[in-house]
Amino acid sequence: MTARSLPPLSPLQVRVLLAAAALSSSVSLVLELMLVTQASYLLGDHALATGVVVGTFLAAMGLGAWLSQFLAAGPDPGLALLQWFLGVELALAPLCLLAPLGLFALFRLGGPVWLGLVVFTVLVGALGGMEVPLLTRLLECGQQLRVALARVLALDYLGALVGALLFPLVLLPWLGLLPTAGWLALMPLVSCVVIAAVFPVGRLWRRSIALAVPVVALAGLGLVPLGDRIEDGLYEDPVVSRLQSRHQRIVLTRRRDDLRLFLDGQLQFSSLDEYRYHEALVHPAMAWHGRPVRVLLLGAGDGLALREVLRWPAVRQVDLLELDPAMARLAREQPFLRRLNGASLEDGRVRLVFGDAFERVRQLRGPYDVIIADFPDPSTPALARLYSVTFYGRLLGRLAPDGLLVTQASTPFFSPRVLASIQATLGELNLTTRPYGVDVPSFGPWGFVLAHRGPPRPSPAVLPFQGRWIDQGQLERLFPLSRDLALPPGERVLPNRLHRPVLAEYQRQGRWREN
Repeated sequence: MTARSLPPLSPLQVRVLLAAAALSSSVSLVLELMLVTQASYLLGDHALATGVVVGTFLAAMGLGAWLSQFLAAGPDPGLALLQWFLGVELALAPLCLLAPLGLFALFRLGGPVWLGLVVFTVLVGALGGMEVPLLTRLLECGQQLRVALARVLALDYLGALVGALLFPLVLLPWLGLLPTAGWLALMPLVSCVVIAAVFPVGRLWRRSIALAVPVVALAGLGLVPLGDRIEDGLYEDPVVSRLQSRHQRIVLTRRRDDLRLFLDGQLQFSSLDEYRYHEALVHPAMAWHGRPVRVLLLGAGDGLALREVLRWPAVRQVDLLELDPAMARLAREQPFLRRLNGASLEDGRVRLVFGDAFERVRQLRGPYDVIIADFPDPSTPALARLYSVTFYGRLLGRLAPDGLLVTQASTPFFSPRVLASIQATLGELNLTTRPYGVDVPSFGPWGFVLAHRGPPRPSPAVLPFQGRWIDQGQLERLFPLSRDLALPPGERVLPNRLHRPVLAEYQRQGRWREN
């Protein structure tokens, strides 16, 4: 007997199989996106993680499609095809649970995370690659091959699209990584339950599938606390708050007076010394202007730089442009962080604007006396565009004629090319630049670049207050940048442009990688 001699499938059975394929495709893609997100969080290299997962997934799908030709070669291939299709669905459920948890565990134990990422991706991709040929052969029992293949591929691609949109827009911001994994594990089981119900031969598997559903559901419920315990082990201090937004993983730790903020596993500040960084970022530009009335603050949703801006009595309006609403919400509501930022986000002079600064800044109405850019280090092309000639040109369109622009510029001791390239980028717009630095014990020497139109300006105005670190003497001693933090004489760097984001490469070529 051949598969073609089997009686045609009923319309209901065909619809159920196609829906199962679409759902499985969606689950597989969401799982791959989860692995990319998690690897980026743990290992810090989003571009490499994306390349590894996408490339391996596609290759593994090809492997699964090739292996499928050796399956269902028994006396009743139609029944065998259905059994193998159910087997693929059932195998996907534990992978949804184990893959994200496994990567956390490997990282916590110091194991081969990259190898684990590849292994999990191969398994998911191979299962996905088997599904389309198996289902096509099964539907071919009652349909022409071209019709069966067209319907399977159409639903498979549609499921992938749904998964690609659901993950960043709904699942990640509303559920987080591990709760999403728990829900995903149930989806293939739901498909198996429905398939077993509409196929008479499915009575052979109904009991075992029905038992698997509560087992997987209980495992999914235990996934979150177990994952939290593993994540707690990644930090030296107790975790007091954790939040997964659409854009990043936000973790706050605290031990006695030391509150620390981590974004995607990277330390952003320690409350013991953050004042040195934020005072150095804000006050030089404000002092050089003298009487800043309108200020634009980019990034800095934690409210700490905003706290320093609001100390200037002349300030009447501060527009804070932040990518992630979750960060601003945490800064407003988390008691320890709110105390540290002085409830600055609740000040009546502050207007919160949310969105991608690269696009959103064009919708803001200038002019601003001072623009302060407090973005993460330009370690990826997506971040490097916020330090590009194009972006700085957009900022200049919002800057008052006598206004000043300041940006953080990474650590000049370990990555001097970054600061030098930012200077060169601003120089492309005929701006006068002044680099400077400050020692922040949690990070080491940290650099900034101040820029304005016209020739170099005289000494800054008198500070109307004294900070914890900054005073008039410290302000005047900030310049010039010390020789060991500057680029060696004769070494040249390129300006950072959208079509050539050299800053991402300069950030990776730090001195710690050259020794």
